[in-house]
Amino acid sequence: MLFENILLALESLRVNKLRSFLTMLGIIIGIGSVISIMTVGDAMTRSVEDAMSGLGGNTITVSLVQKKENKDISGKGAVFGQEPRAASVREEDQFTLDMIRSLCEKYPDQIRTISASEPVGSGSGSVEGNSANISLTGVSAGYFIANKLDVVNGSYLSAAELEDGGNSAMVSDRFAKKLYGSGENALGKTVDLSVGSQNVPVSIVGVYHYKTDTMAASMMDSEDTATEVYIPLKLAKSYTHTEKYSTFSIVTRNGVDSEAFAGTAERFLSSYYRTNPNFEPSCFSMASIIDQMSSVMSTVTLAITAIAAIALVVGGIGVMNIMLVSITERTREIGTRKALGATNGSIRMQFIVEAIIICLVGGGIGILLGMALGVSMTSYLHYTTFPSLFSILLSLGFSMAVGVFFGYYPANKAAKMNPIEALRYE
Repeated sequence: MLFENILLALESLRVNKLRSFLTMLGIIIGIGSVISIMTVGDAMTRSVEDAMSGLGGNTITVSLVQKKENKDISGKGAVFGQEPRAASVREEDQFTLDMIRSLCEKYPDQIRTISASEPVGSGSGSVEGNSANISLTGVSAGYFIANKLDVVNGSYLSAAELEDGGNSAMVSDRFAKKLYGSGENALGKTVDLSVGSQNVPVSIVGVYHYKTDTMAASMMDSEDTATEVYIPLKLAKSYTHTEKYSTFSIVTRNGVDSEAFAGTAERFLSSYYRTNPNFEPSCFSMASIIDQMSSVMSTVTLAITAIAAIALVVGGIGVMNIMLVSITERTREIGTRKALGATNGSIRMQFIVEAIIICLVGGGIGILLGMALGVSMTSYLHYTTFPSLFSILLSLGFSMAVGVFFGYYPANKAAKMNPIEALRYE
């Protein structure tokens, strides 16, 4: 009986192709929107997670924040209606090497290494008329543990190079290609970097693969985008003329709860800032940031998907409307079937199955359309993602539910028809 009802439903679709397609249109648009939004949302979530994970899920970032109880509330230098200016971080407020060493000595079982960096500035490198924009940064040995770089040629800056503070450098594959044609050709070459008013000669010992952190960054990316050039922290400090650190990162050992240890590290460092009138240390774990960002992205995707699902309700109303029209047109057919012994249940089932088939076919087309749209959008954002099996099955299940819900009333109306009156219908 079910198979016969399916065949009857498919025959009805074949006979009324245009009407059936227009009926399905709301379902197609609704399911297509849901699938494409879920695909893009999944891609955005994974992009954020990958970008954050690249910074290390077991990384704790340490920085200085203004003390809440000591914010400037005098209004000095403020404009009416605006917040007073916050105190500026001076070099004497920053973290010292002794503070960092004391932290490591206090918690050797929790701390794997310390990652520190020193931005020197932005500029460019030029070789024989070819130039590339760069951002020059000094790094410690722990930087390459906290920030996972893909080395394509050469190697990371060695411990000896970092300790000596020589002119060794790591450049991006984009930088190497623009100036030397390839990463392999760039190895061992010396290039003069122009950073502000300073000339910084560096010798290339490694080439890493440049990639953008997020989809938004991918959209803004171009051949002129500045890429990082990494030099020893000691060398960078000689150009910036600073000895202290405004921020650094702690890389915890495997198995250590980085979120809990962030509080421990913050309490330890706070002991150095009890007499500082303006600032105190702040430690936050990348693991907590990853969880928060994933939760936010999932919530946003779910909310937008729910809004898009409204089109399914509109499509369901269209299905109900066309089923009522179809039942009116087939009144004599229904009367004949009931006169020949068809039960109310079989009549009801016939039209419910027909409504389900309409919604399932529309849902199938919508899934294909949503997949194509979602994949094209994520590939444009340089992060191709395919819809999950769960989202596809959920869409098909929702299509079936719409068919049952909006098809029941017309089907029940057909089942309750009086066969004598139905046969008299002109």
